[in-house]
Amino acid sequence: MRNANHIAATARVAALACGLVVMLPVSGGAVAWLLAAGNLGFVAHAQAQPSALSQSQSDALAAYNKAVADFKSILSERRAQIDARQPLPNLPGQALYLARNNMISAYKDLTDALPSRIGRPNKFEIPPAYFDADNEPLLDEYANVFKVMQAPPANAQPSSTPFDDVVALGSAVARARGLDAANADVAGRLSLGIFFAETNGNQNMGNARSNKYKGSFQTGVSEDQNGRKRWAAIKPSVAAFDPALSARDDKEEARAGNSDQRYNHWTAVRNAIMNAHADIFPQIPAIVKALPDPIDQMRLFELIQIIPSPTKAALRSGNLAAYRVSDPTIMGFLRNNSMFTFGRVDRAKTSASFREILDAMWLFNDKFERALAKYNEIKGRKQG
Repeated sequence: MRNANHIAATARVAALACGLVVMLPVSGGAVAWLLAAGNLGFVAHAQAQPSALSQSQSDALAAYNKAVADFKSILSERRAQIDARQPLPNLPGQALYLARNNMISAYKDLTDALPSRIGRPNKFEIPPAYFDADNEPLLDEYANVFKVMQAPPANAQPSSTPFDDVVALGSAVARARGLDAANADVAGRLSLGIFFAETNGNQNMGNARSNKYKGSFQTGVSEDQNGRKRWAAIKPSVAAFDPALSARDDKEEARAGNSDQRYNHWTAVRNAIMNAHADIFPQIPAIVKALPDPIDQMRLFELIQIIPSPTKAALRSGNLAAYRVSDPTIMGFLRNNSMFTFGRVDRAKTSASFREILDAMWLFNDKFERALAKYNEIKGRKQG
């Protein structure tokens, strides 16, 4: 989720889910899948297809069946390697991530060709035209496998209050940048959204798709160091209005010592917010006015992680929703982060407005909704 100044193609993880499978052929051209995830077992039958399919429809069905089989194969392989404690390949999540994307993409092509294949809603809130709800256990297992592959290192320094820390730090930075209490609260909520978007709310996480981006906000070394320097510049201001938070910061700095601060949850969050978001916080009142939906606000701040320069340009434009992106490199970054990625129609897009980009971030919806629920829980606890 980085811009063209940093990377060729950022590897990010949107930890969705999956299940282990054995494919069993059944009569009539249908396919039954026996899936096992832990103690869970069940059989999900593919919907029967009309007897007369056009060539393009048959091709779409065959491509989807192959994509599902390929996804199950690499998922099963990774699970077997993990369970046998075998060494994993470099970037072990990349092939799995691409296989998941291919499955979703092939399903969208299938439902474009056969709209009758669009089924019931799914728990991940993926549009039904893109995902067969019968495959929910596959995405559950996908998340479980990624969680193992991205486990924090042994020397990571966790927090007993990881979510509260994110909200407190986001709010404190916003106050130091001149926002009032109400808008500083919004900054805390938005920071929590970024935490969920980047790591699914898992602190000190590694990255199975990148050797560069690590920790609770998935930052690179240079980004972390830049944020640390910028924090030092505002620390006196923070200490003046929140001495308790400043004292906690002193303890975490001492705890981290000379280690990689990306693996201390507190310092990782603090440095990441200062690096990427602190300069945007003063615009929160205007952002809230332009995007009153809290989920849209979280989407926008996640775009600052993914395509910072175009997002800042859109904010300056005076018409955020209508601002268009057409640079092929930027469109590539969006696709690498699961926007305009799935199906031939989406992949054919050569430009998009920010409204279209925000709407295309549906794979983040579940994360942002859980972030919002956690924020409301924290806020309610404090008010109580």
